[in-house]
Order: sequence, then C-alpha cells, then structure tokens
Amino acid sequence: MERIAVIPSGGKGLRAGFKTPKQYVRVAGKEVIVRTLEVFQNCPLIDRIIIAAEEEYFTLLENIKTNYSLSKITSVCRGGKERQDSVYNALIESKADENDIIAVHDAARPLLPASVLTDALISAEKFDNVVVAIKAKDTLIKAAGQSVESYIDRNAVYYAQTPQVARYGNLLRAMEKAGSTNFSGTDESMLLKNASYNVKIVEGSALNFKITSQSDFHMFEMLVR
Repeated sequence: MERIAVIPSGGKGLRAGFKTPKQYVRVAGKEVIVRTLEVFQNCPLIDRIIIAAEEEYFTLLENIKTNYSLSKITSVCRGGKERQDSVYNALIESKADENDIIAVHDAARPLLPASVLTDALISAEKFDNVVVAIKAKDTLIKAAGQSVESYIDRNAVYYAQTPQVARYGNLLRAMEKAGSTNFSGTDESMLLKNASYNVKIVEGSALNFKITSQSDFHMFEMLVR
C-alpha cells in the first residue's frame, strides 16, 4: 500500500491581490508551495507527491524539486478548470491501487503541522475517508444581506481544512459520480459524502490556515519571518 500526496496548485491568487499565484510567491527566501511540499517530503509515511498545476509553472516546479531536494515529487500534471478537475487529473496520473491512501492538500496551506498529517494518514487506514477540520469557536450568524437572521449552534459546526484523505478507489468513484451528474464540490469530503461514503473528522490546527486574502498572507509572513 502506498500513501500519495496530491497537491492541487492551480489557484490564481486573485483574492490575495497578486499577479503571480500566491503559492509561488517567495516569502523569507522560499516560495509558499515549498513549505507545503516540505511537510510531505519530511513525513516518513508519505511515499510520493503529485502536483497538479498550470503548464506555465511546470518549469518552476521542476526547479523547486531540484533546488530543495524534494525527491518524493514523482510527477507534475496539468491542472483542470476547477479544483476537483485538477485532483482527478492527479488521481489518474498516480496509477494508484484501489486501497492506496490519497492525501489531498491545498498548495496554499503551508503551515500544516506534521502531527496533523500523521494523524490523518493513520486515521484513513482505519476509517478509509477522513477530513481534517477544526471546531468552530466563534458565534455563528446566519444573515439575510447585512442583517442578522438567526444563530447557528457552533457545537455542531466545524471548519474543513486539508489534507482530506481517502482510499484511492473511493475518491476516484466519488469524482466519477460527480462528473457524471455535474455535481460540483468545494472539496473532496463533499464529493465523498455525495457518493454516500462515510467521512470521519480528524482534529486540525489553527496554524493550518489557507492563504486566501491579503490579511492571510500578512499573517503567514509574520509567522515565518
């Protein structure tokens, strides 16, 4: 059995206000994606890494692989129009076996704690499909426009993160079902639930935030500097 990391890296970074996708911006001497990849490179449970990206960044990624000795990167494949298309392309590229473990992680979540990754991989071997998530702490409001409509019980709410980890066969079938029914999911756990698979929650970390906005980027800069 192999454990394979899939890193979809097709985001444009428009919300963060960059001309270059945020995952390729250098901070403190390293591209954001390098810090993401190093977490998986340094995890003894991960066997190989596949990146799905736009073709114009293939050369950069090959240079990153060489310059940072990221030997577990075995392939860089073309990303798709949407995230799930990129992940699907990477799954096909992987040529994995039915029961191999696939860990999908956002390129722009560079501060994933090693312990969270390890817990998710081990849990996936037991439960087949898991999502890393953190429990909601703040008061949650349902709004109508700018007006408060009602409040949501935060005890039953989690914020989904990545990695999202599943057996290769389960994730592939979930994606094929989504494709055949024109179902669009924001992440792999949603696709798995749509295909009637059970998904278990693994505790995440506040450090494991996704760089989406300028404020996210500034917080990341402060942490790594």
